[in-house]
Amino acid sequence: MMEILGYFAAVLVGMVLGALGGGGSILSIPILVYLFGIEPVLASAYSLFIVGATSLVGAIPKYREHLVNLRTGILFGIPSIVAIFSTRKWIVPAIPDVVLQTESFTLTKRALLLGIFGVLMVLASFSMIRNRKEPQVNHKRFRTFLVIVEGSLIGFLTGLVGAGGGFLIIPALMFLTGLNFKIAVGTSLFIIAINSLLGFLGDVLTYPIDWPFLLSITALAVLGILAGHAIARKRPAVHLRKAFGWLTLAMGLFILIRESGLFP
Repeated sequence: MMEILGYFAAVLVGMVLGALGGGGSILSIPILVYLFGIEPVLASAYSLFIVGATSLVGAIPKYREHLVNLRTGILFGIPSIVAIFSTRKWIVPAIPDVVLQTESFTLTKRALLLGIFGVLMVLASFSMIRNRKEPQVNHKRFRTFLVIVEGSLIGFLTGLVGAGGGFLIIPALMFLTGLNFKIAVGTSLFIIAINSLLGFLGDVLTYPIDWPFLLSITALAVLGILAGHAIARKRPAVHLRKAFGWLTLAMGLFILIRESGLFP
């Protein structure tokens, strides 16, 4: 029953990506861990492929509608790609299964990775919920150095938790480059596709991959992104952004409560 629900939920991963330009990993990682029972590190690897492949499909119509800023995507993406590949290939496998243990407390690798993921989602949600006015495009605000630094940092965090990073990339694009929300969405899909698929290469060399399962989930997510793209064309950007923020907050709190042991 849980697996059937997981397959239906996979369609929602694509719908969220298509409508919001991010947030696919917000759903994909909990789906893989809690509905399919996949270990978090492998789930994060699967999430990179699912979100990366789906984002690539979603970025194509955005590019045709001139909603992808390639200059920003490349400048942001190159340092991010280096950071995510390095993190997935060397740092994540080096983390021990038991990170910290005392007489009354044990911090496992699972709790650490999912806990970081949950905290990042909660923090990222606040700016999306609070900002009611959409920033206007202002190329004078383009902060090249900060874009490179932010790309590297998000690449590291994306590699660490296996998230596509849209819930972090979109606010960064808006506030560091002056892109409006809908162009930030399209550019985010482009960045996520490149980051996630190249980051996944580090996992192919490290973990055994269940390709039939992974491709079936990805196919469902691709169907969902086509519906999500249609939704994005009809709904105002401010509504989509606030929905994105509330979804991020809800899933972040759920993961933190679930992994703290307060919710069995």
